[in-house]
Amino acid sequence: MSLTIKNMNYKMLVFWLAIFSLSACSRSQETILIIETPMGKMKARLFDSTPKHKANMIKLVKEGFYNGTLFHRVIPNFMIQGGDPESKKAAAGMILGNGGPGYTIPAEIGKFHFKGALAAARLGDAVNPKKESSGSQFYIVQGQPADANNISIMTAGKNILYSQADLEKYAKIGGTPFLDGGYTVFGEVFEGLDVIDKITAVECNAANRPMTDIPMKISIQ
Repeated sequence: MSLTIKNMNYKMLVFWLAIFSLSACSRSQETILIIETPMGKMKARLFDSTPKHKANMIKLVKEGFYNGTLFHRVIPNFMIQGGDPESKKAAAGMILGNGGPGYTIPAEIGKFHFKGALAAARLGDAVNPKKESSGSQFYIVQGQPADANNISIMTAGKNILYSQADLEKYAKIGGTPFLDGGYTVFGEVFEGLDVIDKITAVECNAANRPMTDIPMKISIQ
């Protein structure tokens, strides 16, 4: 009997150690990006619900793909966009936004565009009916506060269901709900939201490119 109890205790110990190990492994799988700019540093988490975009972003970051690229398109109360490899060492005034790694990513649309949303840029519906994402270009939402009535108008015909918490979040921190259902949001900035505001405050030319380059460096925490 004593031996049986010891064996049972040992099995239970192994069981709980396994559970603890799996739990710790699950927590460690969260991927945090560090986005460094002359305006400050942002931290963003990647969503597990968009696995193709998450895997692609991790791959490119590990390759150093984004280091030295610019936030080449900046629109106040809307978003900041970057990730064009052609922006590295681009001449002043050069029109940017057409570069990429040579492939697209299947859409994984679902998350909403609250302020700080990290989303994939893409070509328009006319030439991209499947809403496939750019292989590297992304944008980070600034947006504006929006109440339930405005959201209803902006998303009419999209059959998007928002929870009360979603509506309250849009009203409190803002975003760009008119993009919901059309673009893949694959992460969120959770630290350094003020950096977005600083970048959108810079002077830009007619093509929305900052007059002073805003390069980035992205790493994984």
